[in-house]
Parts: sequence; C-alpha cells; structure tokens
Amino acid sequence: MTRRSGASGLTRVDVLVLIVAGVLLLVLAGPLASMPRNQATRAVCRANLARIGKAMLVYANEYHGVLPRAGDPNSVWNGPLMWNVSDRETAYSIPRDGKGGKATISSCFYLLIKYLAVPPRVFVCPADTGTTEFKLADEVVYRADFKLADAWDFGASPADNCSYAYHIPFGKYGLTTSRDPNLAVAADRNPWIISPASYARDFTLFNPDVAPYNGTVRTARMGNSISHQTDGQNVLFLDGHVTFEHRSFCGLDDDNIYAKASSYVEGDAKGFMAVYSPDLQPMNERDSFLVHDPHMFAHSSPAR
Repeated sequence: MTRRSGASGLTRVDVLVLIVAGVLLLVLAGPLASMPRNQATRAVCRANLARIGKAMLVYANEYHGVLPRAGDPNSVWNGPLMWNVSDRETAYSIPRDGKGGKATISSCFYLLIKYLAVPPRVFVCPADTGTTEFKLADEVVYRADFKLADAWDFGASPADNCSYAYHIPFGKYGLTTSRDPNLAVAADRNPWIISPASYARDFTLFNPDVAPYNGTVRTARMGNSISHQTDGQNVLFLDGHVTFEHRSFCGLDDDNIYAKASSYVEGDAKGFMAVYSPDLQPMNERDSFLVHDPHMFAHSSPAR
C-alpha cells in the first residue's frame, strides 16, 4: 500500500503533486499578475491621448485650424529652448524680423498646458519608464509667482516629463484640421529615438509582416513603441479617436507612423528610420511621421 504522510491522510505522491503544482503557480504568478496591470496602464495612456486629442482640436479651432505648433510658422525642429523666460521671442530664438526660430516637439504639446490648462500629468504614460509629471517645484525658476502658464516647455529636461510622440508640425506638411481624419497625429514614444530609459532600437531588426516585406511577427513587433512591452502602441488620429494598434504600420496606406515614407505620394509600412535633424519632415501628406525630442536635448534656462 502507498504510505500515508502524517495526520493529513496524504500519500507521498499527493505531496509531490502539490509541490509541483505550487511551483507552477509561482512561475505563472508573474505573467498572470502583470496582465491586468498592463491593461490598466494601456487604458490610462489611451485616456491621456484622447484628452490631448480633444484639447488639440479646441486649440486648432482658435488658431485657424492649425494644431499645436510652437515657435513661429517658419520655425524648425531644434533645441534647446529657454523654457522659463518672459517672452516668446527669447524662448523660441525668433529673430528680429519675426521669421524663423526654433521649437521642440515637447514645446508643441506644452501649448495645451499654457493656453488650455491641460494638467501636466496627462502627458505621462504610466508605462513609459523614466518619465514623471512636470512640477515647477522640481525646477529652477526665477520668480516666486511663476506659474505653469508662464513656462514654454516641460522644464529643463522636458523629455523626462512628456511621454508622447507627435507628427512633425514644422515645414511643408504641418498639421491642420483639413488633413485626412485618419491621419495619425500622436502616439507612444518613437522606438528609433533615444528616450529617458532606453537607447534607440536597432532599425535593422524591424521588418513588417506584410507584402512586399514579408517579415515575421517577431520582426514586425520590433517596430512597436518601447512603452508597452513591444505589444503595440496607443495611437491618436486626427478625428480624435484613439486605438491600441499592434503594429506601427497603422497609418494611411498602412503607413509606418514612426518612420519617413519612401514614396512621394503614399504611406509606407517600413520607411526610413527617424534621424533627428532640423530639416526632417514627412515625405508627403499621407505620411504620418511621429517623433519625440531626443533625450540628449538639455533644455536651457536663461543666465541671470
């Protein structure tokens, strides 16, 4: 007969089965516990982008259909900014003739805080490691009465306080409400640009799993944002709706929202990696090109 173990009436086989089952539960506990948390962070991130999208449309209604674009109509993507000065000409380095200057992706988002009082926490995705809510108490300012509405960007290190990528608003293909409503305008961080917590991903590892590229699921996932364990990204479209997309080529014509298209007339599932340059622009009107400022941007304060 099988020998019983102690007063419980369990056999040694029963005890071994229970031990093995317990080990399996411990192994599975991590992934099972993380699933609801992953869903929760995606939901918060999605709600943030939806709120940003609504604010963008309100902003555009006040500015002749132009979505948030910091600086001057002729400004280029460049940094750093003087985020805590008193006037826009100094902040954006706008020359005396009023044409040109520079601005950043984060300073475009900041216009929604400055003029529409959107809370800074809305620009932080809880899945974006290394990013925290912008607070003036953490910054060096020069006036006791300095307020969020007085700033021109998310502090001295804005990449630490803003999680999202934005369609390049500078140059020929800036964003207006007259564009295709299904154009992607914002999303989680671009995987090809350095972030507070990660180096830029190797573009050569990415290959879409659609024709004519015919990559694998694994190579296609390498094009996803770093924020959600390469499962995908929340994407805000021009008409205001937000969806979680499992592939980065989710724009018009299956366009890769994080890369520059190779065509002058349509989107492209692969495209070219985003390399920071003041001259960087989308290839055409159907090319979504979502970027964030490189983390190397060390935004300045004025010398006083």
